[in-house]
Formats: sequence, structure tokens, C-alpha cells
Amino acid sequence: MKNTWWFQRFTDYADRTFLVEGDTSYNYAALTERIEAYHAAFTESGLQAGDVVALQGDYTLNGIAALFALFGLKAIVAPITATSPSERTLREEAAQAQWLVQAQQELSIQPIAATSAPHDYVVRLKQTQHPGLILFSSGSTGTPKAMIHDVENLLAPFAHKRARRLCILIFLLYDHIGGLNTLFNGMATGAKIVVPASRDAHVVAQAIETHKVKLLPASPTFLNLFLMSGAAERYDLSSLRFITYGTEPMPESLLKRIKQQLPDTALIQTFGTSETGITQTISRSSESTLIKFDDPNTEYKIVDGELWMRSKSQILGYLNHEMSRFTAEGWFMTGDLVEEAQDGFLKITGRREELINVGGEKVTPSEVESVLLEMPEVADCLVYGEPNAITGHNVAAKIVPHAESDPRKLKRLIKQHCRQQLSPYKVPVRITFVDEAIFGERFKKLRRPTQTN
Repeated sequence: MKNTWWFQRFTDYADRTFLVEGDTSYNYAALTERIEAYHAAFTESGLQAGDVVALQGDYTLNGIAALFALFGLKAIVAPITATSPSERTLREEAAQAQWLVQAQQELSIQPIAATSAPHDYVVRLKQTQHPGLILFSSGSTGTPKAMIHDVENLLAPFAHKRARRLCILIFLLYDHIGGLNTLFNGMATGAKIVVPASRDAHVVAQAIETHKVKLLPASPTFLNLFLMSGAAERYDLSSLRFITYGTEPMPESLLKRIKQQLPDTALIQTFGTSETGITQTISRSSESTLIKFDDPNTEYKIVDGELWMRSKSQILGYLNHEMSRFTAEGWFMTGDLVEEAQDGFLKITGRREELINVGGEKVTPSEVESVLLEMPEVADCLVYGEPNAITGHNVAAKIVPHAESDPRKLKRLIKQHCRQQLSPYKVPVRITFVDEAIFGERFKKLRRPTQTN
């Protein structure tokens, strides 16, 4: 383990602040000490290279140290943040975990009785003597897909990162590719990583003010909630130099509002999937949703409007699902719909599964949401397709009003505004007013999948 580039890097950063948890700060020396202690504890317990470990943890010194100690042992790690016992069990079974490690407070190591022979991908990874990482899909129904990464491939791009003096607030989840990418990037560059006490907008804003955070990775859904909360006016956010956003399409009107609120902050769009890893991108500007892929480790092409990708850091495969989204040549069909612009720039418009088919005409929810968010009366919205016996689908919208208003008058205003900006088939037929935005634990909008045939 001490021969790995990442352990040596952490050792070089010994005196730098590594992690801020509430009122407690730890330097990189504390991290390396904890990694070594946990590595010894895992070895003593009988845990071996190639074993599959369900790791219940979070962005704490213990959780991060346990993750890297298991990488150092060349184990295959499945981070789990689910709070429901049934959800945890689903993930442990999908990963075929042999061990349960809990690293929230005290370290706990428990063997799990094997119920089946190891998957071929696990056997193959064990033969290479490389550590592994198992991530899960964020589907809201059924058993989540368990996808297995070779950690050597996943971490390779970070080995060439240079040291920087950067303070990062970590926002996306501990078991999410975006959150882990932020963690790996920050640790490779010797950054100070701030963990907010919660993902409440005011708590995040206070952490930015207190610790002079320079980089905030977030989702468009959270950034809109951030604006709605008034936190940007209440706290000093002048230290914030960069906001990176991804995981879902950014409505153009929302991007403009964020830039108006934080004019000195660069807004940078990111892109990645759990299957292919995070791809290096270039944003045309802070006020543009156009991006360009600029990554020597990633190839892409567009097939019938859908983005296909192939990367050096993509998964070995799924442990509990067929590989129909991968071609024989290794291309991953992302399900993301894109439009091509000039000079190699692209615009991510939405997900194929969320496309609304209105009598043969296709509608992307993000386009309609962007128009709705132009209205000062609309604080937030969710656009989706509703079944219609004649047209296949209608466009429907759930609206969070900015303030109390007459529902009938507001509906008329919304439809009038949409008719001025959109083709008739894109105008919401059904408008429902709700008190709160609808999103999941990953701060992504939860839509109903639609049939696009």
C-alpha cells in the first residue's frame, strides 16, 4: 500500500488540512495514520485481496480512510449510504458481499456467509491483483444495477494532477460517481475538503462563508433550491470561484439566473456516468450549456441523437444485469440525447427514457422547464409526460409558485407565456401546483419514464 502513488501523495501533503467535519479538522497526516491502522485491522480480521466488502460510511475521516485502506488491500469495495435496512440488504446481495464494514463511528468488521460463487468479473479482477469498486444505479424501483470498476483504471487520471491550494465543499453522495470524483480529485491535489452538516441550502452557504470555499460541485436541482432559499443574499459567498454542475440537464434560464446572482463565479458543466466514469469537459462559457469533451481517455459518437461513449475507466460489467447497453465494440449507450453545435460543442438536452411523444412530436422536459423558469411567478417546476389515448402523451407540469396566488390566474399566465415561447404541442396541458420541488436523494428531478415508440 505504501508503494501506491496515492499513499505517497497523501504523505507529501502531511501538514495540509485534509478534511473539515463540523468543528473538527484533520490533516493528511491523520488520514495516512488512519489508513494504516485500518489496513492492519482488516488484515488481522482475515480480509484478503479480492474479497468483496460492503462499506457503510460517509465523507468522514473514518469512511474515507476505510475506503483507501481497502483499496490498499486490493479488496473490492461497495460503498453504501442507503439508510433503509432493506435497501442496504439489496445492495449487499447485488454485490455478493463477503464482508460488512461499518466506518461511521467505531470500525466494525463482520464476515457475511457467501450465498453463491463469485461472479466472473470478481474472479477476473482478483486475478489482476487490482482493487475494485462497485457502484449502484440510482433507479427508484426494483433491484439496483451493481457495476464493477477496476480502481487502477478509475484512479489513473488523478495520478497526474498537480498540487493546488483549493478548498472544496463536497456535496454529491459517498456512493455516487460524481461525489467520488470530487473526493479523488481533491485528495490528489492536496485540497481541503469541507463536509457540510447537511445538504440544506443555508447550511451549505454558511459552510462556504466560514471556510472560504472556492469550489462547489452541485446539481441544477440543488442550485435552483439554493436560489429559492435566499441563502445567496444572506451569506458572504465571495470566496466561491467555481461551481461545477451536472447529473441532469441545466435549464438555460436557470443558468442565467445563477450567473446574475453570482457574477464573479465561473459556472462549469461536467459530464459522466457510473458506467464510464467522469469525462473532462470544456464549457463554452458560464452562460452557455454547450460543452466539449476534452479527454484523451474517452471516445464518443452520436447515434440517432444519442450519446455513445467508450472510456479507459469504464466498468468491467454489471454483476446482476445483462449488458445490452454496451455494444460488442465496447460502446456504452448513455441514454442522453444531444444536439451538435459548431466547433465540436454539444448540448445535453435530456434522457431518451424521459422524452415525451406527443402525436409523433418529441418534447424534452428540460426545454419546457427552462421556459417555465423564465417566469418570476415560478420558483421551480417538474415537466413530464402523461398518457393520452389519442396523442400517446400530453405534456404535464408540476409548479412550485413563488408566492400565494390565484391558481386560475397563474395557470392562464403560464399557458400564455408557454404559447409565446413554445410550439403548441410543447405547451403543458395539465398544470398542478405543489408546495415543494420533487427530487431524489441525489438532488435530481424524479420524472415518470415515458414510452417513446
